[in-house]
Amino acid sequence: MRRTERARTAVRLTAPRSTVSNHSRPISRGFQGRRTDPEDRHRVPPGQYVTRDFPVLSAGPTPHVSLVEWTFSMRVGDRPLGKWNWAEFQDLTQTRAAVDIHCVTKWSKLDTVWEGVTIDALLKAAGLDAAPTPYALAHSDGGYSTNVPTKDLAGKAMIATRFADAPLSAAHGGPARLLVPHLYFWKSAKWVRSIEFITADRPGFWESLGYHIYGDPWHEQRYSGD
Repeated sequence: MRRTERARTAVRLTAPRSTVSNHSRPISRGFQGRRTDPEDRHRVPPGQYVTRDFPVLSAGPTPHVSLVEWTFSMRVGDRPLGKWNWAEFQDLTQTRAAVDIHCVTKWSKLDTVWEGVTIDALLKAAGLDAAPTPYALAHSDGGYSTNVPTKDLAGKAMIATRFADAPLSAAHGGPARLLVPHLYFWKSAKWVRSIEFITADRPGFWESLGYHIYGDPWHEQRYSGD
């Protein structure tokens, strides 16, 4: 029987400017910004503006994976911690979260609603009480990766499979994406397939091209050196 946790979670859950070439930046297909309502200003980081749209950004073609073939796994080095196919993943405790998201390209979208499996629930399913290392590297289809300290995953992040009460579309990272809403949205890796726990921090795809190693929108950590 599928177990579902329906509690809403209220989580507030790129190279230096001189060296990042235009072709290295993510591409947006266009969206409409709006003035930030005065009552929402405290929710919008410096340099950001609010959009009602959900812009699509990508550094390459969109992968399309059959749910029959999809798996998600976690490991430390070469040691596997857990692996789930789609049906098994759906049988894990599902959590619904309402969060604001902030893109490095300066748009913010408020009150987005996601569903999926929290990192805490995945660790528990793997028989762990906590992350085994200080850092993690998320790996995705298409060769994409991003690094996140595990302190930013525990109690704060999930593997999301639904957005706005519908299955997550491939354009927005479906069938599953990492969701780390308190960091810039490139850290919420699309098409995620595994998490590798690592002892030392290691840059992912965009970080190796000069985006900030951490990516805190409240400190405008867009590029290395910010």
